[in-house]
Amino acid sequence: MPKLPAIPRPEYPRPQFVRRDWLCLNGRWQFEIDQGDSGLDRGLVTRALKDSIIVPFCPESKLSGVGNTDFLNAVWYRREFTIPAAWKGQRILLHFQACDYDTFVWVNGAEVGRHRGGMTPFSCDLTDVVTPGKKTTLVVRARDNAREAMPAGKQAWTFENAGCHYTRTTGIWQTVWLEPVPRRAHLLRPKIVPDVANRKFSLEQPVHGAQAGLTYRARLRDAKGIISEATCRCGDGFYPRLDLPVTGGNVRLWSIEDPHLYELELELLDESERVIDTVQSYAGLRSVSIDGFAIKLNGRPVFQRLVLDQGYYPDGILTAPSEAALVRDIELSMAAGFNGARLHQKVFEERFLYHADRLGYLVWGEFSDWGLNGTAPVKRWHHDATGKVQRAGNHNGPEFPPGHVTQWIEALQRDFNHPSIVGWCPLNESENRVHEKITAHDDVMRAMFLATKLYDATRPVLDVSGYCHRVPESDVYDGHDYEQDPKKFAATHAKLNRGEPFMNDTTLHGSIPWRGQPYFVSEFGGIWWNPRAKPTDASWGYGDRPKTLAEFYRRFEGLCAVLLDHPRMFGYCYTQLTDVYQEQNGIYFFDRKKKYDLKRIRAAQQRVAAIEKR
Repeated sequence: MPKLPAIPRPEYPRPQFVRRDWLCLNGRWQFEIDQGDSGLDRGLVTRALKDSIIVPFCPESKLSGVGNTDFLNAVWYRREFTIPAAWKGQRILLHFQACDYDTFVWVNGAEVGRHRGGMTPFSCDLTDVVTPGKKTTLVVRARDNAREAMPAGKQAWTFENAGCHYTRTTGIWQTVWLEPVPRRAHLLRPKIVPDVANRKFSLEQPVHGAQAGLTYRARLRDAKGIISEATCRCGDGFYPRLDLPVTGGNVRLWSIEDPHLYELELELLDESERVIDTVQSYAGLRSVSIDGFAIKLNGRPVFQRLVLDQGYYPDGILTAPSEAALVRDIELSMAAGFNGARLHQKVFEERFLYHADRLGYLVWGEFSDWGLNGTAPVKRWHHDATGKVQRAGNHNGPEFPPGHVTQWIEALQRDFNHPSIVGWCPLNESENRVHEKITAHDDVMRAMFLATKLYDATRPVLDVSGYCHRVPESDVYDGHDYEQDPKKFAATHAKLNRGEPFMNDTTLHGSIPWRGQPYFVSEFGGIWWNPRAKPTDASWGYGDRPKTLAEFYRRFEGLCAVLLDHPRMFGYCYTQLTDVYQEQNGIYFFDRKKKYDLKRIRAAQQRVAAIEKR
């Protein structure tokens, strides 16, 4: 286990909305597992807890110092700290970047907040219950019964890992921190819309406590200085709105080759033009558009050579052990020839997206929707008589709770401003076996799609990746095809030229017909190869395991070539970046060590794709 710094994960957790003053609460906390979920009755709000944990790592992880991978139905945290005396007179906000799943927060004995969802941030206002300069006691309860229906992504609902379901995450798994904001009014996260055609950024700025007399000011900068500045009054509309033009020789588009980021300074001024709140941000000027079968970046077709990234780590599970680990995953992907990723069944840390922004790495945002079957989960994976893993049952059944739409909207609000995000996909491999009627499954699928389109009109939205397409307005269509023979793979996808795209079993999944949208194979490959694996190890991948490394290369090169050379294919997503526990089909081992000749893996993807020749 790597040695952790005194304050683990000490970097600022919200890099696209930065204030100068903040206090990181990561480190050693009191901790107690509440297996029977009776801690509230037993007075855990008011007494010391039995054990300790290293926050922000979940108790299932090695880095937490706990390493308990059993079902943890509820866990408790306790931490004492002192709010800086210099923050007196300001409003004090407590932020949780992510805590799984139902979170309750008490400060100095008073309940200050609740949040449902394991992937998105939330905040609590402590102003009325704390005194800067004096000791503060924070208590957190996280309830997370993995056997209940909830959006858990790839977290296992059986005791052991199985198939593509992995070690669970309970409780706090991202940074906990404090910041002071002005008591009268303060800025909230803006919505920054790049407008390449008109060479400007449009800003929509929520203000907490907005009132007449206040002024909002924004400045756009690059390395040479201020490019443009604009102001507007608060109180003339619900949100202040303004435009920042990018003029003359200052126009520099964000792209894979040149991921240029403009700096933004956002200010709130009072009646005397005194600055009362200041936030630093950034933005990339780029466009994403659809032209026939192509998806264009800044008006140019770019074939999306994506890799499936599940964001798991051997020692931190869902939490990267360090910021360097986040950067390394992007660099490893790019070294293998990929230009982006599907961020799969997880809302990734904001720091990951920041590095994708600055490195020119394309990503599709996705939600952790698996687990919403509305009934007690069943074991959906088993080993057959030959030792192969087989799927049994469905991921998301015909009736599942609609409340997770809220959590998806929270993810959209958090991540909208990142130029690296080129598409959204709220659901993955959703199934609906009830074809003769409209079900809650259809309602939720449509709600997720409409919520995404209402919040973001600047990016394509895929209703669901693979399986059950039920939203006719979906901007994109796709399929998951794990055929391992390149010749059969080519024959299947040649039908797209005749208007017959590959669709996962329509009898089983009930997809609506394709209507000519851009198409890509959003999961393929998954070639099973791990020379480290012992015969007794749990290990699997898709199809038959190659007998030799040479056979792997032939298969990988052949499958990629089929899609790169297809005139109607806008991209692909290869499964996957790294091995993840027993699923051993990654380009790299789970510990991120090299598995293949990267020059050969990269060369297989570097040919100019057919759709890029337009």
